[in-house]
Amino acid sequence: MTEEDVKDLATNGQFDGRPIRGTIEETHISWVLLTRNRALKIKKPFKLPFLDFSTLRLRKKYCDRELKLNQRFSHIYLSVLPIVKSNQDWRIGGRGKPIDYAVVMKRMDQAMKMDNLLKSSKVSENRIKRLAVTIARFHARSRGVFKPFNLAVARETFNDIDMIKTVVKNNLGRRYINLISLTKEWSDSFLQEHQKRFQERVDAGFKRDIHGDLHSGNIFLYPKPVLFDCIEFNDEYRQIDVLYEIAFLCMELEFYKEKSISDYLLQKYLSRFPCLESSEDEKLLTYYKCLRANVRAKVHGLQLRQVRAPEKRRRQLADLKKYLDLMKRYIQ
Repeated sequence: MTEEDVKDLATNGQFDGRPIRGTIEETHISWVLLTRNRALKIKKPFKLPFLDFSTLRLRKKYCDRELKLNQRFSHIYLSVLPIVKSNQDWRIGGRGKPIDYAVVMKRMDQAMKMDNLLKSSKVSENRIKRLAVTIARFHARSRGVFKPFNLAVARETFNDIDMIKTVVKNNLGRRYINLISLTKEWSDSFLQEHQKRFQERVDAGFKRDIHGDLHSGNIFLYPKPVLFDCIEFNDEYRQIDVLYEIAFLCMELEFYKEKSISDYLLQKYLSRFPCLESSEDEKLLTYYKCLRANVRAKVHGLQLRQVRAPEKRRRQLADLKKYLDLMKRYIQ
């Protein structure tokens, strides 16, 4: 589907026998149609270095995987339905040749999303404690993955920040290009020095099939927290050290200048799932925070290529700069 098709579907299409009349939220890889009580997620038909949604068959495959993987820890994922068009009428569900597919979810209150609560300084310690317990329980019951640590892959995961160098150069200038080079050198050195410990943690069972993208935009802080939108399109991104996952949230809280809450989250998480065993592991945690800031910088850099509205570009650029600055803090 094209962006115009999605707009037409949201405005004129039907779902469950009623007009959709939904609003559209967009990420760099999907569109989400929000109706009164459902969220309908449609994958963008393109290919990137880390995912391939370029064909209808692949989009169906990854819609099914998204449903199955997220149902491990979330009750909001309901089904995958075809999107069909007869004459000029769009419909989600029912008979007909599929034009595309949608993941159907319960719609949640956007005001309860963790990133929105952070922006309004409404993330309390009680909410963080419940979240830490929820994540620890999920991690404790997740399947172990014993694929050996791969130094070359780890280097490439960090160093592919080069994919946004043109965007950074054109918008932030030479100083930030130099910063990217500096962080890459630091990462290469760190990985070489600590590769034995990375492997020891794999052997100890700390590498698991978990969420993979657990940042504040993928959490609803209800009294019983709701995690959603795990990575379905790349197993390598999801099958990671549990410390790498919790580092993402710690980094996000520090991005929002909530260092004390970040420390509290880590403390409560570790009290339920002890996975930080030494001072060397503390260094790995800092590395993982830097890597997560690296990943978020890449996301915002990629989104800048797609965004045209001046205000949205300004926000994307501001966040990109903040994540690069955070990387600098971590390597220091």
